[in-house]
Amino acid sequence: MAQTGTIVDRGLEGVVVNHTNLSNVEGQIGRLTYRGYDINELAPNACFEEVCHLLLFGQLPTTKELSSIKTRLATRRMLPEPLLNGMLRLPLTAWPMDVLRTIVSGLALFSPVNPHGEHVSDENTAIELIAQVPTIVAAWDRIRRGLEPIEPRHDLSQAANFLYMRTGKVPDEIHQTALDTYLVLLADHSFNASTFSARVTASTRADIYAAVTSAVATLEGDLHGGAPSKVMTMLLEIGKPKRSETYVRQLLARGERVMGMGHREYKVRDPRAQHLEKMAKALGGAEDRRWYQIARALEDAASKVLHEEKPGRPIYANVEFYTAPTLYSLGIPSDEFTCVFACGRIAGWTAHILEQLKDNRLIRPQATYSGPEVHTFVPIEARGNGKHP
Repeated sequence: MAQTGTIVDRGLEGVVVNHTNLSNVEGQIGRLTYRGYDINELAPNACFEEVCHLLLFGQLPTTKELSSIKTRLATRRMLPEPLLNGMLRLPLTAWPMDVLRTIVSGLALFSPVNPHGEHVSDENTAIELIAQVPTIVAAWDRIRRGLEPIEPRHDLSQAANFLYMRTGKVPDEIHQTALDTYLVLLADHSFNASTFSARVTASTRADIYAAVTSAVATLEGDLHGGAPSKVMTMLLEIGKPKRSETYVRQLLARGERVMGMGHREYKVRDPRAQHLEKMAKALGGAEDRRWYQIARALEDAASKVLHEEKPGRPIYANVEFYTAPTLYSLGIPSDEFTCVFACGRIAGWTAHILEQLKDNRLIRPQATYSGPEVHTFVPIEARGNGKHP
């Protein structure tokens, strides 16, 4: 029997569960800030390493501090040899996010512990995880293609090194800038599902590896980090910009969603979308530009058709929408999009985990019971072999 008189907020929409100093999502006006800095200023002006410093240490770095965090990241990119060797033995058909989740968890096996046998969850561990997640993703990309993993370089940025580890070639400036901008835009987003999952795990006093593993697992879902690959599927199926409106109408007629459109928090256009749209457009070459053109036509068609069906309820592209043409134009296959998402969001995850641990309280919500009334127990001998009452 359901309990009465209790308000149930399924999905926790609008429910405030804690404070955070890390990022602020102002959905009504379409503003996202990291520690008070507008994403519209950070995206074109700050590199990913600066944003990592901002999230972990509370302020934008000085020149000396930026050099320090770049060095700390660059010198921690190598994976433990047993883990890398283990990746070589995995089935080549293994889903990239499954591999990422597994190897992130495995990193705990090689982490130093304190005198109490506990893993240390601090800024050093956070920096190590930020450095190593892209190495895992790039290494598996090559292994699954039958190629040898490439060792990371110490003289490249996070974005440039990731692209280098995939191809063996140092990327040109536009490719570096496009990925770096993406990582900045995806670094944090308040209490999104994966970040909240990480904080729930951390609140039990589990270590940072357990919390990040929880976040990676949560990110995989189609309603969170898995959305961009679905957007790319749509772009591939459409094939040409002029087919977009027909495609949207057929999609909605089947009762399916236009992936990458709409957002739980934003009532206007996702502020991150405009920056990724610029990156998708800037990535040169006729083949690359093609995906931007289809995406632009699809967004226009989706907005038009959805407005016809639900007047007064405008729907806009979110960050996942232009993630698809941007990453695909960088040569990243769609089933690795969510892994690259993790390469940026790891900065926010680790910062949130450390914030949770500084003023911790176990996150333990309640549920309203909606099952049957209390029953009298009947021994097995008295239940017989007939139907249940």
